[in-house]
Amino acid sequence: MRETILSSEEELVSAINKLPNPLIYRGQSDSNWSLQTTLERGCGSNYSKEFAEKYEGYAIEQFSSRFHLYDKENIQPNSLLEWLAIMQHYGVPTRLLDFTTSPYAALYFALETYDIARRPDIALYCINYTELMEKTLEIIKLEDNEFNETRQSINGSQDEIFKKYVDRFNRNVLWVTEPQRLNARIDKQSGCFLVSGNKGRRISEIICDAGYEEVTMNKIIFPGAKIESVFALLRKMNISGKSIYGDLMGLSRSLALDLKIYAA
Repeated sequence: MRETILSSEEELVSAINKLPNPLIYRGQSDSNWSLQTTLERGCGSNYSKEFAEKYEGYAIEQFSSRFHLYDKENIQPNSLLEWLAIMQHYGVPTRLLDFTTSPYAALYFALETYDIARRPDIALYCINYTELMEKTLEIIKLEDNEFNETRQSINGSQDEIFKKYVDRFNRNVLWVTEPQRLNARIDKQSGCFLVSGNKGRRISEIICDAGYEEVTMNKIIFPGAKIESVFALLRKMNISGKSIYGDLMGLSRSLALDLKIYAA
């Protein structure tokens, strides 16, 4: 993964504007953090295929069995990835890693949990979605002579193909999914997810495999010493918790970030 270290708001905007489409983005509050899912963090040193399967299976069983008792706004999921997406949305640890098609939304998420007292550098991860998915399909074809899907043919059936050809075989591939039935908040965030096809391997491991070395991946690092300029940039673009979440929680998070920056 190529790293670029920037030093000003102008360089950041210029770097983003030069990035090609289609990319997916993830902002992180500390550039030293690896790409790690909440399930990986939850398993900790116990992380393994067996432990992850047991962890995920228990979470899905408990969440899905009680879903109808608590939910008032969502359509009941009908695929594994839809269940994982809604669980992720409500804070259950999953093997999904949040990404977005908006680089500025990704920067907002990096600021939202930022430690202003410690002031670490932040990171914006940028991955070429088309190249990654084409490599994934290529890897599956090498392992399964009967698999003939293309990036175009999987549109509208990504969840089913993931379950049939990826998840059941624990393939060493990465998969990008956008829930087929979005709730309003994920839609506002232009959200999507990156997931490992092998529950026994972390995303950060598979992303370094030889099969993905030609995929365009960038890590843009911005200095914590100038973090206020990123906040000002997003304010100019009307990117805030209010626009990202669109509800009372969004207003609260927007105010919390305002206070964090103003108190710095």
